[in-house]
Amino acid sequence: MSTVRVFSGIQPSGELHIGNWFGAIQNWVQVQDEYDCIYCVVDYHAITDQFGPEAKRYRTAQGESMAERSLRMAGDLIACGIDPQKSILFVQSHVPEHTELAWIFSCIASYGDLQRMTQFKDKSDRSAYVSVGLFSYPVLQAADILLYRASRVPVGEDQVQHLELARRIGRRFNSLVGVEYFPEVEPLLTEGKRIMSPADPAQKMSKSLGPKHYIGLMEDPKESWKKIRSAVTDVGLEAGQSMSPGVANLIDLLRLSAPAEVVEEFVARHATGELLYGDLKKAVAESLETALASIRERRAQLGDAEVREILKEGAKKASAIARETMAEVRDLVGVGGAAS
Repeated sequence: MSTVRVFSGIQPSGELHIGNWFGAIQNWVQVQDEYDCIYCVVDYHAITDQFGPEAKRYRTAQGESMAERSLRMAGDLIACGIDPQKSILFVQSHVPEHTELAWIFSCIASYGDLQRMTQFKDKSDRSAYVSVGLFSYPVLQAADILLYRASRVPVGEDQVQHLELARRIGRRFNSLVGVEYFPEVEPLLTEGKRIMSPADPAQKMSKSLGPKHYIGLMEDPKESWKKIRSAVTDVGLEAGQSMSPGVANLIDLLRLSAPAEVVEEFVARHATGELLYGDLKKAVAESLETALASIRERRAQLGDAEVREILKEGAKKASAIARETMAEVRDLVGVGGAAS
């Protein structure tokens, strides 16, 4: 096992979808054999959505408490292959040092840097109510990573800006205390596929767009087939395109889940104008069902009690690292000493 530590987190926003799996979690599973990995269900990050103007509707639609959603997310991750014998898996709120370090970092982070965060600007433009939590979200994210002195974070391109902020915060802390304490944070840009919505191939697959826009990882195959069968295909070609976005998205899904010769056959049929969309959709549905069968089977065998025990043990391991970091940080900052 490498001495390089990797940290990554995921919000307990309901069920995982195949975009999460192909885009990120597959990579999490693979790097477990290469690095010292810590994975976290970041429930504190998720509550940035819980108290806004849509809070009542949001909770009703989800039908689960945050704790229940965190438990379900952890079970899904374990079913996907996150191995508690190889990695630490825990829930963010079970380790209070996350928010303690976030406060210290909030005294170091630049207001201007936070204003420039793309995700904050996008979300704040869409809402009349903008919480401080939404604004300072990247500071907590930096604390999540640096609390474990992780130097690698597996991310997509859309998260690189947040990692750059974490790196700046760590450097500024080191400069202010005169010690090279926190490591340089670097993105671990593992190969991850950007999966688009079957209902709108111009948009990335997302639960926030509605049920028809994503295919759940643990979804009943009959429900998945309905979404694939109604997937947008031929919407016309733009300049320079040889395949419409909807068809390209289906081919991408086939490429990720089916043998290469099957993909080559459908690509060839498209090139000669002999491709029947119904055949392609059926092949995608069948290949996804085969590819996800073992994950769904493992999930069905996982009980809540087993998942809770794994999270309890994970929190113990994470807490041991976090407490050591915070003891050293307090000393460097000059707080937390015994009262005279």
